[in-house]
Amino acid sequence: MPTTTPKEVLHVGAREVVVTNPQKVLFPEAGHTKLDLVRYYLHVADGALRGSGGRPNIMVRFPNGIGSEFFFQKRAPKDHPPWVEVVTIRFPSGRSAEEIVPRDAAALAWMANLACLELHPHPVRAEDLDHPDELRVDLDPVPDVPWSQVREVARIVQAALVDYDLCGWPKTSGKRGMHVSVRIKPQWTHDDVRRAALALARDVERRVPALATSKWWKEERHGVFIDYNQNAKDRTVAGAYSVRPTPDARVSAPLNWDEVDQAEPGDFTLVTMQKRFAQIGDRHQDIDVRAYSLDSLLELSQRHARDGQGDAPWPPQYAKAPDEPTRVQPSRRASAKPASPRKPSSARKGP
Repeated sequence: MPTTTPKEVLHVGAREVVVTNPQKVLFPEAGHTKLDLVRYYLHVADGALRGSGGRPNIMVRFPNGIGSEFFFQKRAPKDHPPWVEVVTIRFPSGRSAEEIVPRDAAALAWMANLACLELHPHPVRAEDLDHPDELRVDLDPVPDVPWSQVREVARIVQAALVDYDLCGWPKTSGKRGMHVSVRIKPQWTHDDVRRAALALARDVERRVPALATSKWWKEERHGVFIDYNQNAKDRTVAGAYSVRPTPDARVSAPLNWDEVDQAEPGDFTLVTMQKRFAQIGDRHQDIDVRAYSLDSLLELSQRHARDGQGDAPWPPQYAKAPDEPTRVQPSRRASAKPASPRKPSSARKGP
């Protein structure tokens, strides 16, 4: 007789979600299965949707577990259920993709069944794809930088944001870094938000030059790199509560500022986060209470420009910006030729 593929049917609200191969092990060292992953996202759904819900998401899938190949999936599977929302993202290259927009716990469970560990939300709502409602501060330590330094730089970011009448919401990245999210009014373009993020990165670097850097080229970096380019159009970071491909299944954990000085990345895993969520709920529960203005950071950006600090390098897949410096790493600039001007945004290379 033919064998049937094991499956488990979950009733999530009014939806029915089928979990295929529920006992497939995705985390060999910790022993966590696909069903464990699905149940995790159902447990923290309120917080995960606050971070990634209502936004187009790129899925990071590990179909055979974290020890095997993975891939970033931008396009929604053609056979997705009719109740799973999609929205069309148009890339600067002129291409487009229909990306998943999770709206409820059932959508998260469906994504987890695809072995989607990480949610990668765009900083825009599905209703307005051209105007971000979030500025993202990505603190990315260079190799061998201790976690204590990441926490110290995060505190400087907090102080800088306060000085510019902004409120940041910190979370561990789930790996070596931290993210700080700032809800903003959806009044500015992606390029405006990136420019504001660059101004903030330079200001933090000015405050603690020995600890943090805004330098794009790796050979110039030290300490904690403040990756302003994560605010460029079509760039994403792991959303709140995303599970990361670490042996102990760490997650991107929302914190309040009082927790930053004691928090360790290993404190927050697929198992421990469920207990924490049951006890205290979502630390970012009030993140949407107020949206802030970018005027103060954009004014800072203008001051930087008057002082001779114009644009900074973009990621390599983006076309050259008009006031961007030569896009050649410093050690090769002596023989570098001037870069051609950036083409109109419609001609930019995209994903």
